[in-house]
Amino acid sequence: MEKNEMKEMEKLALGAIRATVIDVTNRAKSGHPGMALDAAPTMLALYRDHLVADPSRPEWINRDRLVFSSGHASALLYTMLHVTGYDVSKEDLMAFRQLGSRTPGHPEVGVTAGVDASGGPLGQGIAQAVGMAIAEVSIRGRYDEGEKLMGHYTYCLCGDGCLEEGISQEAISLAGHLRLNKLILFYDENGATLDGPTSDSLTENVKLRFLSAEWNVLEVEDGEDIDKISEAIAEAKQSKAFPTVIIVHSKIGFGSKNEGSHVTHGSPLGEEDGAYAKERYGYSYPPFEIPREVYEYFGKTFVIRGNKAYDDYEEFLGDYRLTHKKEFAELCDAFDRKVEGYLPPRPEFAPDYKKASRQTSGEYLSALLPSLPFTLGGSADVAGSTNTNVKGIERFDSTNTAGRDMRYGIREFAMAAINNGILLHGGIVAYCAAFFVFADYMKPALRMAALQELPSIYILTHDSLAVGEDGPTHQPIEQLAMLRAIPNFNVFRPADGNEVVAGYEVALESKKTPTALILSRQGLPLLYTSDVDKAKKGAYLVYGKEDAEFEVIATGSEVRLVLDALNEIETIAPRIKVISMPSFELFEAQDEEYKASILSCDYEKRMSVECGSTFGWAKYAKHNFGVDRFGASGKVDMVLGEYGFTKDNIAKLIEEMVLGK
Repeated sequence: MEKNEMKEMEKLALGAIRATVIDVTNRAKSGHPGMALDAAPTMLALYRDHLVADPSRPEWINRDRLVFSSGHASALLYTMLHVTGYDVSKEDLMAFRQLGSRTPGHPEVGVTAGVDASGGPLGQGIAQAVGMAIAEVSIRGRYDEGEKLMGHYTYCLCGDGCLEEGISQEAISLAGHLRLNKLILFYDENGATLDGPTSDSLTENVKLRFLSAEWNVLEVEDGEDIDKISEAIAEAKQSKAFPTVIIVHSKIGFGSKNEGSHVTHGSPLGEEDGAYAKERYGYSYPPFEIPREVYEYFGKTFVIRGNKAYDDYEEFLGDYRLTHKKEFAELCDAFDRKVEGYLPPRPEFAPDYKKASRQTSGEYLSALLPSLPFTLGGSADVAGSTNTNVKGIERFDSTNTAGRDMRYGIREFAMAAINNGILLHGGIVAYCAAFFVFADYMKPALRMAALQELPSIYILTHDSLAVGEDGPTHQPIEQLAMLRAIPNFNVFRPADGNEVVAGYEVALESKKTPTALILSRQGLPLLYTSDVDKAKKGAYLVYGKEDAEFEVIATGSEVRLVLDALNEIETIAPRIKVISMPSFELFEAQDEEYKASILSCDYEKRMSVECGSTFGWAKYAKHNFGVDRFGASGKVDMVLGEYGFTKDNIAKLIEEMVLGK
């Protein structure tokens, strides 16, 4: 094809992409055409010249990953997936933003073929891309012939809004520190946000920001120059030491009468302006009509490149499975999350075992990590306190990518979102740890883990007022209720060592649900009747007869507190049974017969005891004792006493319920 013909074909393909974006958003009468229009040349260059993926096998493990951190530009992503051969039909495009469609308002992993991550909450996509890049280099560094086994790029598209969110800087900083040189970020610098020009809220030098975070920085002054964009991507791929940001200067809503204005950000152009823009593109086809030549254009570039890469990889893998049988089997198990054959034997605790559940967690990790080789995890600078600093597990960093101990620094939000990215990539069982109260910082990423059905593991310690002297800023009160409110999210607060093991098994065996292990700072004596398998059902009987008249339900350290309280009221204790309920969610997943057998007393004859907010407990019990105000600084025993968490006070409350006082 002659140069002029190539340029004409490029113009036609770009016009088709932009016109389809206009048609998609106009038909839906909803959407964000602005960035989708101005970033189209960047995506054309990426798909045509660089991105390696096979649209017929969208889950291929060694494909390049692409994250739309600016998920509001989804009309562009769906259009690209359509023209490049993914299972996204014209009918899917026409159903954009409609209930039940495969083209929702923001990209959702698992809903649309070719979508590698859910995007929308600005900034989180950047962190998830960092997680994917970490996963790629981690797997590559762990195996013989790792360069061939796992050697892809991670691309991410972001805008001004993503970079204004604080999480972006957390993730950018860590990515530079870890020298993630196969991470390439497109910053679409179009000068506009929803409310107005970026100058209203942003005057920093973004280039210097990335340079100070140890990134390679490239700029394309003309966002319409596809060749320059492609050249920048090629240069970025040659970086041997640093991640790269390509700053593409564009005009939001390119082609519209309001080109360059924020008014194109979040509202469809409409028929009149849409027609005006298409005329500027030189595109005269009817709505949703894309010429056959455009499909062929990407078929001869992106599709052929991806098909060949996949075939070459399968040929290599065929040899690898013969020459590295153990490694190959392990890799398959890792991507299928088959952990059952790698779990350590259940520990047998001595009757006098009494340790904080965070310590028991550390002991379990010390047994788990050597036996489960495809793990990667760490903490937000509190490894010693969360007991995640397992001896013998080497640190992951730029000089030792085979290490499995991550040091996230004081970056809780980014840590949780990066954890999501690692799991989205696949091939790794990922976990992260922090003090429970700082789940507040992590919450948006925890929600995204649940939404994306990622079996993330969160080790959250220092679970109650028993933090003591650190006071109310560090004493979680409402956090249990907050996490329990997230759909598809397991909250597990164990009462002793056996229940810690149960929580880990639930978390590790999960395929689609995140799990938060809520662990104590103070020692928890072993319950004589605790049971790993029963605890995995969310709630079970630990004291008393099944036909007792009254029930006391507790979690964590309060289970033993209730049992101690019953020793103070021996005359009425036989009328009471005690239920340990480490997980609301797991209990609710049981059948009705089991649930009725555990909570068999009348509602009015049930009491809950938990050292946290009583919010949510009314579902299970009429009488709820907890903490509905902030904590206080002081010695642990004095703080707990001040808030009524003593065996004498609990005994008094139980007695009042039983005797009707």
